[in-house]
This record gives sequence, C-alpha cells and structure tokens, in this order.
Amino acid sequence: MYEPVQLRTFLTVAQTLSFTQAAGRLGVRQSTVSQHVRRLEEATGRPLFLRDTHRVELTEDGEAMLGFARTILEAHERAAAWFTGTRLRGRLRFGASEDFVLTRLPEILVAFRQQHPEVDLELSVELSGTLHERLDAGRLDLVLAKRRGPDDERGRLVWRDRMVWIGAEGLRVDPDRPVPLIVFPPPGITRARALEVLEREGRAWRIACTSGSLSGLVAAARAGLGVMAHTRGLVPPGLARVAGLPDLGPVEFALLRGPRVSAAAEALAAAVLSGADRLTRTG
Repeated sequence: MYEPVQLRTFLTVAQTLSFTQAAGRLGVRQSTVSQHVRRLEEATGRPLFLRDTHRVELTEDGEAMLGFARTILEAHERAAAWFTGTRLRGRLRFGASEDFVLTRLPEILVAFRQQHPEVDLELSVELSGTLHERLDAGRLDLVLAKRRGPDDERGRLVWRDRMVWIGAEGLRVDPDRPVPLIVFPPPGITRARALEVLEREGRAWRIACTSGSLSGLVAAARAGLGVMAHTRGLVPPGLARVAGLPDLGPVEFALLRGPRVSAAAEALAAAVLSGADRLTRTG
C-alpha cells in the first residue's frame, strides 16, 4: 500500500519542511517530490501537509505518518539486508554534536548496531566546532553537527530550525544591564553566534557560566544564572524562551563525511537521515 520511495520522500519533506530542500537532498526534481507526496496522500486518503507559497507544515495525520513511515522503512531495510546477505564490517568513527545529548539519537544508534553488529562504532560527543576540526583532521569518518554559518553548504542537510534565547521559567533580562550569558567554550558555534548578534545590536554582555557539556549549561540556566542560545526544537525540560533579546537567526544541522568513505558510514548516514525527526524529541 505504501511505497518505500514515497515514504522516504515524505520523511525528507517532514524533516526539512521544504519541498525544494527535500529535492536537493534526494537528488530529484521538486516536481518529483510533489508527485511522491501526492501519491502517498492518495494512498492514505488524508492530507499529510498543509502548504502554501510561504510554509510547509505537517497535519495531524502527517505527524502520525512519521512513526509509521519510519517503522515500514526500517523493516524494509532489515529485510533487504538479510536477503542480499550484505554484512558491514570495520571501524566507524562517528561524531555527534552536544545538541543531541538529550534527544532520541541513541534510538537510531541502537537500531544501527542491531542491523550491523560487526561494525565497531566509536561515538564522540563534542561541540560542533570541535567536530568540524576533528573531521578536517581525518580523526572522524562521519559527523552530525551544526553548519558553521549561512554560507556553509558542506554535507547533507538533516534539518533546519531557528536559534532562540532560553533560561529559567519566568526569567527576565534587565535591558539596562549586561546580558548574563551561559555559553560553551570556544570553538562553540552557538557561542560565536550569540556574541556576534549581541555585539551587532550594541548590547553589553558578560559571561555568567562556561561549560563544555550541555548538562552543565542546562544546570546553570535552571538555576537562573543567565540565558543561553539554543536550538528552538531542542529546548531542554525546565527551560523556556526568553524575550527581549536580538533575533539569533536560523541554524542548520548537517551530516558531513570525512575523506575515508565507507559502506558503514553511508549506512549510518542513511539511518540518521531517515530518523531525523527523532532528533527534535527528547528521550
């Protein structure tokens, strides 16, 4: 009833919220993406997206289809691997941004390990800036991290969001005093964005807390020490958006491959892309 190619297209549109971006990631024309979505909607008998010239959003049925599509595709991939007799082996060095510590990324990695038990997966969790440096130095094979800026088009786009200011519930920032910042150390991409935006707007700031771990930053924010810049879709429990500060702009997460391309890296990249909607949800 549901064609795998149409389900993959549906998931890609759901992750990027853009038919154009989905076409770019899949390497097909935008008309092909529209056709796949239309045929899937015909098969379900329900609209899966609300779309106009300005935005694309999932309907309630579209949200439900996310889980069904992922389950169907995972079963399809397990069956294909079983009957083709392909068994991946070797060492795979995977780096994931600190942003995903509290998400359901582990579920994707568990499924990958179950499908490919002979792959020696080594996971590194670091700041996005550090991951970029390690990838460029040949110390990682695959990285899931923020892009460095609006002009960075490296890798395959996983999903796009916006950055927002967050802090403890009810926190208010005094406009007449320096903004108390909770930040990662250099070369954190989020840190650089926060400082750049405040300086461009002429807002004074001070560092209230620095930590190399997301858990440390979240603890400081919950204690009311200040505000932190964070991805809108990944706001940790117990924290809320803080108004009255300059707009931080969009953020993009991408998968980047190192120079040593392997079948294992390609397989994990495919698993992350197909399950990208889990990356905006906490475990």
